[in-house]
Amino acid sequence: MFGAGMVMARGCASRLLVLSATGNLRALLSGLVFAVVAQASLYGSLKPMRDWLSGLWTTVDTGGNNLSYFLGMTDSAIFLFGGLWFLAGLAFAWRNRSSIWQTAAAIGAGLTVPLALWFTTSMTRQAFDPVPVDGVTFTGPSADMLMRFLSSPFEGIDFNTGLVPGVFLGSFLAAFLTRQLLLQGFESGPSMARYLTGAALMGFGGMLAGGCAVGAGITGASIFAVTAWLTLIGIWMSAVVTDHVFARLSVFSRIGPAHASFD
Repeated sequence: MFGAGMVMARGCASRLLVLSATGNLRALLSGLVFAVVAQASLYGSLKPMRDWLSGLWTTVDTGGNNLSYFLGMTDSAIFLFGGLWFLAGLAFAWRNRSSIWQTAAAIGAGLTVPLALWFTTSMTRQAFDPVPVDGVTFTGPSADMLMRFLSSPFEGIDFNTGLVPGVFLGSFLAAFLTRQLLLQGFESGPSMARYLTGAALMGFGGMLAGGCAVGAGITGASIFAVTAWLTLIGIWMSAVVTDHVFARLSVFSRIGPAHASFD
């Protein structure tokens, strides 16, 4: 669901957040729909459906969630595997003629995942009360931040809920300094239907998978969680199929194929 919704909304949860900070009203409304559906899936009317679907199969049935344990990988093998992925990313950037600054920014974004795990782990060692170790994800935090705005905005902000306003403010500041602030809206009724349907699918799919493409996918994959790799594969496959289908639907021809620029 998340992969299909990501293509329909032309961006994942984190991208919608970044674009909304630049004045993109399509991304802002899609992000609100995403957060509402995510909240309903976590605690509201969609929770029974999510619980039923998630209970059909769990990693407990296979003995756990540690992929490196299943494969018998040593620490050296894990480090080598990560290094190969890093080199593959550099090769991809070179093949697409990415600039030095774009490549450096991509590396910095990727480093936020291990840095978040390191930071929250450090906090657990210094706090007197138990503090959960958190990674970078946007589905649950988006839903929580929405509820804070609607009910108790003055409660304490943890790492996850602080991530959402932090990314928004950082994106706004970057857009302001580079003069890229620009109000944008929906081009047509079919365009609006596609964006909002995609956002709803992402909200439910993200909670069903335990996180977004960044959270359940990249963050979980970095610690070799079986569920994370299954999520990534599912996101990739559904995104490719959805892109193939929507590229051939004439009703959406005015907004272009799903793989078009996320401007």
